[in-house]
Amino acid sequence: MRKEEKQEIVQALAEQIKSYGNFYITDTSELSVEKVNGIRRKCFESDIEIKAVKNTLIKKALIEAGIDSEEIVGALKGASTMMFSEVANAPAKLIQALRKEGDKPLLKAAYIQETAFVGDNQLKALVSLKSKNELIADVIAALESPAKNVISALQSGGNTISGLVKALEQRG
Repeated sequence: MRKEEKQEIVQALAEQIKSYGNFYITDTSELSVEKVNGIRRKCFESDIEIKAVKNTLIKKALIEAGIDSEEIVGALKGASTMMFSEVANAPAKLIQALRKEGDKPLLKAAYIQETAFVGDNQLKALVSLKSKNELIADVIAALESPAKNVISALQSGGNTISGLVKALEQRG
């Protein structure tokens, strides 16, 4: 591969890192072509982009993208595959599901909202991260609850302030 081609790959990878804001680096070495193709298919179904990339190109792309993480660079050993997704925990959930079928892919590192997670032992923490949409839903549910209590109290005959207070006290 010529130097210009490598630079194009680094530039494109750096753009992906910037646009997604999060990525996973996994180890899929020693898997059969059939298993790797199965992983690619499941990634496609889950809106996860997957790429096999040389570690030296990943290092250069990280620098180009402005990510200074020695922990991630330290995890770049052996064959590496990168996963990108709009939903930060989607690759972790997919990796966890794939691990029910075998011992790979292994999580080498992940970068989520400017935080590095290094090592396969971080997989459970990454799976439990809530996505932006899940957090918004939690906030909306928390805001809806008091309003529902007031409306319910008003509908149950508490049309006066004292009736409203009494109904709310009964609900606890």
